Amino acid sequence: MPSATFHAPLAIRPHLQLEQAGSIPEPVPRKLKHRPCTSYPDSEGESFLGGARFHPVRAQAPSLYESRPAKRPMPSPTKTIVVVNSSGRQAASFIRVASAVGYRVRAQLRNLDGIVASEISSLQNVTVVVGDLYKRKTSSALPPLGGYGDTGVNHELIDDLFRGAQLAFINTTFWGDEVAIGKALADAAVKANIQHYVFSSMPNHSLHTPSSAENPWPSLPLWSAKATISSYIQSLPVLASKTTHLLTGIYNNNFTSLPYPLFCMEMQPDGSFLWEAPFHPNVKLPWLDAEHDVGPAVLQIFKDGVSKWGGQLIPLAYEMLTPIEACEAFARGVGRDVKYRRKSKIAVKVSIPNGYREQLIALEELYSLGGEDPSKQPPYFGSQELDERCLEQALALWEGPRGLEEYAREVFPVEEAANGLTWMMEETDGEDTDAVHSEISGGIQEEDEDSDDEGLVMGGGTGSAGENTPARREETWLA
Repeated sequence: MPSATFHAPLAIRPHLQLEQAGSIPEPVPRKLKHRPCTSYPDSEGESFLGGARFHPVRAQAPSLYESRPAKRPMPSPTKTIVVVNSSGRQAASFIRVASAVGYRVRAQLRNLDGIVASEISSLQNVTVVVGDLYKRKTSSALPPLGGYGDTGVNHELIDDLFRGAQLAFINTTFWGDEVAIGKALADAAVKANIQHYVFSSMPNHSLHTPSSAENPWPSLPLWSAKATISSYIQSLPVLASKTTHLLTGIYNNNFTSLPYPLFCMEMQPDGSFLWEAPFHPNVKLPWLDAEHDVGPAVLQIFKDGVSKWGGQLIPLAYEMLTPIEACEAFARGVGRDVKYRRKSKIAVKVSIPNGYREQLIALEELYSLGGEDPSKQPPYFGSQELDERCLEQALALWEGPRGLEEYAREVFPVEEAANGLTWMMEETDGEDTDAVHSEISGGIQEEDEDSDDEGLVMGGGTGSAGENTPARREETWLA
């Protein structure tokens, strides 16, 4: 179909005009951020791009091409990378980019259900290993209530994952005994002589409580489990110097209008959104688009190697935004009013795993400690120094992040549609969805007390009410 866009006649390029006039000015030298990536030898490439006089190539002068050296081959990576919980956001992000550039990926999945698992299993250079890292078995003819008896780490599966591999990106989850799984994975890495081990960890705030604090900081269960695994890795002399510990910020991808706790962008009757959370409205938090940016950053860590990142701790986030600023960015992206309300108690309106419930209770306690004083709020990464250097260090790994505004504009509606929601297809009365007026760019509403309504379940199939959501299963939602 012909394009309806008007095409103006192409103007004569300035260089061609100057050439016809017999005068071509010297180009202004450019300061390159990186070494030129060309097919020329180093000396020739530098002079070619470093400001030497450049003459346009003419068809009657083939000598330039004849003297050009053959392109150097681009060998594909030959190493195998172990990845677990591969349908999680971090793991899937990494698998996509690592497999695309030629790394062989050995990806563990609990099962092949769901959109992400289907995608990962279909990628080139990816070998999927299906099975639980934490197996369940019955110990008698009459299994106990729930159908499971003895439980334990699936060492056989883990050994198979690591056999013959050279690298590993490990992000454990609370599906099973996370600490036991994490230790078993580390032991298997030692046994397999893994060359570089990247572990996605989190801080244990109870170990970072400053002496000046009036009350000790509580330990967040899901985070402290990862911190315990990190400590175990550091106790293994063979693995400690070959491990990079990664701390990730809050996922942009956590937001949903489904009634899930902590990051629910609740749709209001006027078409706006309301986010309720215990975070201080004026204290900055680290933000990260896990699906878009974890993969490239981790890939660069592997490319740099243990000589640069071995034994290092890397806080990974690409924006530091207060909850109000986050709502402003979200409003600009989604084209709707977005308000923030600080609420000390996290509303739980769906059935969630006990481990996650304990995490939410600890979060309530942690972020209530400073009260109304922003200076007394605990740093997200456990130390102020980590919070302050995360942006610079993250950008040194990957320079093309997707911010919260871009996520809200381009991805959030797609994920909502995948969860069976239709608000993005509907116009709201009196609302201009093409532009965001300044008055809708974030704000605060006073806290009120709402009764929790147990009913829906995290995870499932498809449905507009939220009871069935294939894109969010409880074991991989925060992974």
